Amino acid sequence: MRWLMHLISPLVFWVAYALFRSSVLRKSERKHRWVMKVFRFAADNGNTRALSVYGHLLHFRGDGVQNRIQGGIYLLRAADAGDPKAQYQMGKIYETGFEHYFQPNQEKSVHYYQLAAKQDHTLAVQRMVELYRDGGLGVEPDSETQQRWELRLPELPQR
Repeated sequence: MRWLMHLISPLVFWVAYALFRSSVLRKSERKHRWVMKVFRFAADNGNTRALSVYGHLLHFRGDGVQNRIQGGIYLLRAADAGDPKAQYQMGKIYETGFEHYFQPNQEKSVHYYQLAAKQDHTLAVQRMVELYRDGGLGVEPDSETQQRWELRLPELPQR
């Protein structure tokens, strides 16, 4: 039965995500509760995107410290599963720390920033450029490495 849940969790997640993003019943508390339950179902059954979205919603928009810590745990699982957005968020969380559960850790912060940057997450690449330009988080300035990261930055439109 567990394999069936794992198999259908991506489909269930995308249905809930489409409803979450739609304007139908935008301010409905009932819709919000249902969507969050479905996100949790999909996340608990191993859907990486659901882990990332649900973790982000809990950590950054959740009520109370316990929900925010739980969100961080879901983000950590998503980051370890390879989601670049979650990897970037874990870099931020480990950079500053959060409550007693996520202590500031420079090594972990740089690790998650690098993982996200290697998948071309723009903010993570920008953070790596800053780190190798200015130093910080235990990283020594290195202009050669900085230039390599700058080459990964996408072309941004000029204003």
